[in-house]
Amino acid sequence: MKSLLKIFCLVFFATSAMAQDNVYPGAPQKETIALINGTIHVGNGQVIENGMVVFEKGKIVSVGSKGTTPAGAKVIDVAGKHVYPGLILSSSNLGLAEVPSVRATLDESEFGEYNTNVRSIVAYNTDSRVINTLRNNGILLASITPGGGIISGSSTVVQLDAWHWEDAAVAMDNGMHFRMPNLLIRRGGRGGFGMFGAAASNVDPVQAGLNRIEDVKSFFKEAKAYLTEVKPAQTNPSFEATRKLFNKEQKFYIHCNVVKEMLIAVEFAKEFGFDVVIVGGSDSYLIADILKENNISVILNDMHSLPTMADDDVAQPYKTPGILQKAGVLFSINDTHTNSRYRNLAFNAGTAAAYGLTKEQALSAVTLNAAKILGVDKITGSLEAGKDANIVVSEGDILDMRSNLILHAFIQGRTVNLDDKAKQLADRYKYKYNIK
Repeated sequence: MKSLLKIFCLVFFATSAMAQDNVYPGAPQKETIALINGTIHVGNGQVIENGMVVFEKGKIVSVGSKGTTPAGAKVIDVAGKHVYPGLILSSSNLGLAEVPSVRATLDESEFGEYNTNVRSIVAYNTDSRVINTLRNNGILLASITPGGGIISGSSTVVQLDAWHWEDAAVAMDNGMHFRMPNLLIRRGGRGGFGMFGAAASNVDPVQAGLNRIEDVKSFFKEAKAYLTEVKPAQTNPSFEATRKLFNKEQKFYIHCNVVKEMLIAVEFAKEFGFDVVIVGGSDSYLIADILKENNISVILNDMHSLPTMADDDVAQPYKTPGILQKAGVLFSINDTHTNSRYRNLAFNAGTAAAYGLTKEQALSAVTLNAAKILGVDKITGSLEAGKDANIVVSEGDILDMRSNLILHAFIQGRTVNLDDKAKQLADRYKYKYNIK
């Protein structure tokens, strides 16, 4: 009994320490707000100097050169500052995994291999303390992605200022995720399994991976046949969950990196007619023309990392966005780094801007491009009239960690509280040691 009590106490204090009780969602926008005199980065490549953004009732009313301020509007002078659309995290376990060492805070994966009917949104924790640190770096939306199994389930796009998951959802269950088996044999060295290479095995890992892929294809063939039946003899929840995928109401996100895996992703698009997006795509630069030809988008993960192959250019992850841009492939830049907990999204884009992208192209890769890939570009991703007022004001260049200082943030017109646990602890110890 005492042991159970100890476990309960550990879990209680671990989970209760995650939230910041004085940081809560903003009230709905009641008054018209005008941001004036700032440099406006629309998100589609356009930059407006000394411009004005007006929004009311959560929607952007106008964007352009400074004109007459609407009567009765609350005016915020952002002279010398930069105004951006909210950044978008294209694929993340945000709100599903909090503290890796505390099992009670992990709700990312489900048991089983074919989890098509799993919905990540119902496990999304809006009280995650990570969320507030992301908003302080200009990230206002994210796609919450499940893990586990070979087919992990459905992802949902959320806005990061909500009381609960129903409030947070922007695009519900709009993506299905497939974890492609690894078809790359590593024999040690960079990214290998050991100093002296992988242990010998009688099983061919590539063939085993190909067999699993064939099993997935068989699953979808059966699902397609099931869905053609007017009245199936028995309801199959796993097959039913694929209906949106075949109707193209969902996108099919295939997590893979090397060329042979991505070519199989292309096959899936052709064979089943799925709207395929590659997640990872570290070697996508090698088949950019094929991806463009087949209208396949790419979410680039982990740019601040070594390349996949040991003999690749060490700077290749930074150059890949520029190559995809030149080839006309729709791509977004993502951040899945578990140590920084996704806060470096803007700086990943900033690095790409030093290796082939312009600053505005890099910005689009974490705003409008991401919105297009996630299917929410009609409501967010750029500063345009009629879209949600998801807006960030930065002291300087948001892609530069030296000047990325978020002064104001608005989600659907609501003023976002920019406090977080890190700031609270900093203030606490400044006070303790009388640091001004």
